[in-house]
Amino acid sequence: MNAPPRKRNIATSATSNNLELTNSDITPSENPASAIIDVSAVEVPELTEQEQSDRLHLERRVERAFFEAGKALAELRDRRLYRSTHKTFEEYCKDRFSYTYRHVNYLIAGSVIVDNIKMGTNSSQNEQVEEMGTNSSQILPTSEVQVRPLAKLEPQQQQQAWQRAVKQAGGKVPSGRLVKDVVQTIMERTRVPNTYQIGEVCQILVKDNPDLRGKGGCWCIVSYVREFSCTVRTWDGELTVGLKHLKSFNYLPAECQQVQEICDRISQVYSTELEESVQRFLESLGKLKRAYLTDLEEKVLSLLESEIQG
Repeated sequence: MNAPPRKRNIATSATSNNLELTNSDITPSENPASAIIDVSAVEVPELTEQEQSDRLHLERRVERAFFEAGKALAELRDRRLYRSTHKTFEEYCKDRFSYTYRHVNYLIAGSVIVDNIKMGTNSSQNEQVEEMGTNSSQILPTSEVQVRPLAKLEPQQQQQAWQRAVKQAGGKVPSGRLVKDVVQTIMERTRVPNTYQIGEVCQILVKDNPDLRGKGGCWCIVSYVREFSCTVRTWDGELTVGLKHLKSFNYLPAECQQVQEICDRISQVYSTELEESVQRFLESLGKLKRAYLTDLEEKVLSLLESEIQG
């Protein structure tokens, strides 16, 4: 009886030969699982001194981006460099940068806060720091989101809160969430009782709060008192204001009553669709720093009241 052909052995042998050719770089070993493969090492060249300098410069430019934007926007606004093409700064920012007015205010307020932080981290307030991060121990914000929670604090508290957040972040730039938590802790420890009373007349202080845009310097009447804020009434509606954004006029009860009556009268006229110039006049009455109207103001307001009633 003839033996069957040894095809399986021949195939196995061929396969073995192929493995020997293909894996010529594998060190022979009794256990294939422990085979050693030689891999050529790739050497990564070190940065030259110029490259290291360029990298540091570019990193600082990235870190300064929002800060520089806020400083530039503030100068554009203060010098009214938009006036040749736009009537208002708000329209200019929307057309030129596609920025909402709130975002612009956040950037400007953020740049002010960074200046406060820089002043606190310098060894001397007279020391000029030309570039952010020139001091190795000076960790500064790299995003507007990181400084936004600090707007609720006074400048000195902003410095302390930022340094505490940097420490909790292990000496690195902290996240906006971490900064917010630190700010909340400080506010809880420095809680100030709300001493305002319903009917009290106060002045609204913006203090870099974009939500109070257009209300800076306006008088308001407290209508509801909370732990950290008050609901106040102005000539064109109600809004909630934090305690640090209010300043009492310290009017007598009779004077507060006079202001409330003036507020009612202005609100009634303001709610009607009158000319823009008339609305501007009414808004100017909303910024009076006295509890009465002059004779001329009284005559104009009475004329407007008779006009809408007729």
